This record gives sequence, structure tokens and C-alpha cells, in this order.
Amino acid sequence: MDLPDLGHLALPGARITLRVTPRASRARIVAGGECLRAYVTAPPEAGKANDAVQTLLARALGLPRTRLRLVRGRGARDKVFEIV
Repeated sequence: MDLPDLGHLALPGARITLRVTPRASRARIVAGGECLRAYVTAPPEAGKANDAVQTLLARALGLPRTRLRLVRGRGARDKVFEIV
């Protein structure tokens, strides 16, 4: 997994915007510009891709997965997670 160090974003109440690509060849997060891009190997079925993105983002932030909450984009490619 290719994960940038996003620990500086791990502030309570912070919202993180991601553009997600499911069914990628490998899981990674690419930082650049205003929005992060997340690539996950999971298919976009039954929330599998959302779970994979949440896990990947939590690892990059250095937080437990339970501290992230999906606030927008459950069925879309553009997602917003909030740190609780």
C-alpha cells in the first residue's frame, strides 16, 4: 500500500474530501491539489469500497477506523469523511 503521511490532517472535526476509484490494481492514496485521490481494490458493491476507503484513510491519518465517519458520498465517487 502506498500511503502518504496525513497525520497533520488528523484534527477532531476536520473534514477530508476524497475522490475514490474502486477496483484499482492496488490500494493507495495520492495527495495532490485540494482533493486526495484514493484507489481501492474493493468493488463498489454493498459498501465494500466505502469500508476499504475508510480503512485506508485511517491508516494514512494514524487513527483508528472508528474515528472516521462518512458524512457525504455513500453512493458517489466523491466522498467526505469527518474525524470524530
